[in-house]
Amino acid sequence: MMLTTRGTSRGVRRSLMMAATTSSSIISVRPTTPSFQATTVFPNAGASSKMSCFSFLPSHRGLHVASRPSDLVGNTPLLDLGNMLKSSHNITNGCKLYGKMESLGPCSSVKDRLGQGMIDDAEAKGLITPGKTTLVEPTSGNTGIALAFVARERGYKCILTMPETMSIERRMMLLALGCEVVLTPKESAVFGALAKAQEILTQLGDDGKDGYILQQFENPVNPKIHRDTTGPEIWRDTDGQIDIFVAGVGTGGTVTGVSQYIKGSPEHHCAPLNPNLYTVAVEPQEQMLITVAKGGETIGPQGPHKIHGIGGGLLPPLLDLNLLDEVVPIHSDEAMQMTNELWMTGLPVGVSSGASVAAALKVCQRPENANKVAVCIIPSFGERYFTHPMFAPIKQKAESLVKQPLPEPFDNTEYGFATPRR
Repeated sequence: MMLTTRGTSRGVRRSLMMAATTSSSIISVRPTTPSFQATTVFPNAGASSKMSCFSFLPSHRGLHVASRPSDLVGNTPLLDLGNMLKSSHNITNGCKLYGKMESLGPCSSVKDRLGQGMIDDAEAKGLITPGKTTLVEPTSGNTGIALAFVARERGYKCILTMPETMSIERRMMLLALGCEVVLTPKESAVFGALAKAQEILTQLGDDGKDGYILQQFENPVNPKIHRDTTGPEIWRDTDGQIDIFVAGVGTGGTVTGVSQYIKGSPEHHCAPLNPNLYTVAVEPQEQMLITVAKGGETIGPQGPHKIHGIGGGLLPPLLDLNLLDEVVPIHSDEAMQMTNELWMTGLPVGVSSGASVAAALKVCQRPENANKVAVCIIPSFGERYFTHPMFAPIKQKAESLVKQPLPEPFDNTEYGFATPRR
């Protein structure tokens, strides 16, 4: 890689250096007034190149052009949630809370990174071939959507198994992307989806040789993609000032990978950036498996919950319990209440986002966290959850809306009203 940044600001140089660590491009930057010009050149980048191709064009408009949908994955912004701390929850100790907006990915969830990462890794290892291999995966929804859009982009057939409790919106997304969706009994949770995926695999060619399970719950790419991307982005965008990291646990990849990058992990050649980072895992109060694994006790009845995307009914093999400083259980009702509050601030997110923010607020309000910087993951966009029970009153209200008469000169009898004016 060749990188020249003479004459640019420190912030621009840092951003360019960040980009340089994840690309084999050659970047040249020339200072201009009032902005800067840059060109990005990819050596050996033919039509089949798999390199991300964002170009800073030599103009004042700073155009960014991606060559394919999966190139849009990552580099999501942080959102200042400070107003919630002060106005809604009266937290005035100076603690700053930012949401990592994974809901702004191309398919609107943190799992976009995982879907792209697992397929990229399997392709690089020669384990899958477009047009030949069928991808099979057990999923609670968002990983499936991420796999579906990358599979469609690359030319793979995709079969996904998931519990019947998954929302109709997720099912429709998968079907619209050309996937085959197989539902499994809700009582069997993730284990049923796993077993069904294995059964389907055996039916693909001789001994399943024409299919491949990417294994999101066991694939080391899962935490790696967050060591390589999410962690560095958070460190960069907080200018290295992050003290607290909060994330819900589904597969455990996000909380593990980000913590490894920032706290340090000799095994993965990550030098410690902030070994005192306080890592908080979030799980449903109705399913406190991580709490128990850490030696804690359950609170209330244990069983089904309503927080899609976390608490899959098993202790994730990829979750590094040693990295967790605390586990915060959030009840489904509390998660739904916080999700509604986020919507009312203009932030449409899913229920697991409500759980993440609710847990973060509990941590931020403590006196010992005064003037610290906390980041919580906002995992997914809210429009995917309209059939979730929390939206039942909204759905009822939407369905009960009726048309209203128009003013003069319209004749409302033409639109089904009894009189011209009513």
